[in-house]
Amino acid sequence: MLSVAVIDYGGSNLRSVSKALETVAGKRARVVVTDDVKRIAAADRVVFPGQGAIGNCMTRLHETGLVDAIRESVKTHPFLGICLGLQSLMDRSDEDGGTPCLGLYPGGVRHFTRNPPPGADGTPQKIPHMGWNQVRWTRQHPLLDGIESGTRFYFVHSFYVVPDVAELTIGETDYIDTFSAALAEDNVFATQFHPEKSAAAGLQLLRNFIAWDGQA
Repeated sequence: MLSVAVIDYGGSNLRSVSKALETVAGKRARVVVTDDVKRIAAADRVVFPGQGAIGNCMTRLHETGLVDAIRESVKTHPFLGICLGLQSLMDRSDEDGGTPCLGLYPGGVRHFTRNPPPGADGTPQKIPHMGWNQVRWTRQHPLLDGIESGTRFYFVHSFYVVPDVAELTIGETDYIDTFSAALAEDNVFATQFHPEKSAAAGLQLLRNFIAWDGQA
């Protein structure tokens, strides 16, 4: 049986992520929420979810010794980052007065333009970006099997990633601006949206992750 480690740095949303993974895993995998670096290293799959502010997230990662565990997991495991689990992979974030992140991918995390104009249809574009929105895939990937480009996923965020390497982006969404909704490279896939809150499409992505061997 496969093991899936959901990294627990003391943040929120862990239960909904783990329950969604358990739903799609069935008897194929055992899901454990843990901050034990040895259990994370021994897992077959690693998931790093997060909600809230990046400053508190990075502080907790350093306090719990999870920084090195995440950096190693990104190199060695099929790895899924969700929301802050995506943003934390970048060099830096503008949030909380400027926050150094894990520095695994070159680029930053920016706030949406404040006081944005209405959308093309006249709908107010409020911050945070909260609710369902379409994601366009820029290339194929095993985690996207059975999920059409333009499928709607659930978002809750005020900041978005801006990778220096455009080819990292695998999913784009339009809100105020066009931003990277998902990044992928080698054995890493990370989303700004929340698969665990995205109904059938989100569960399909998680199901694909359970089956994924880390090869693109």
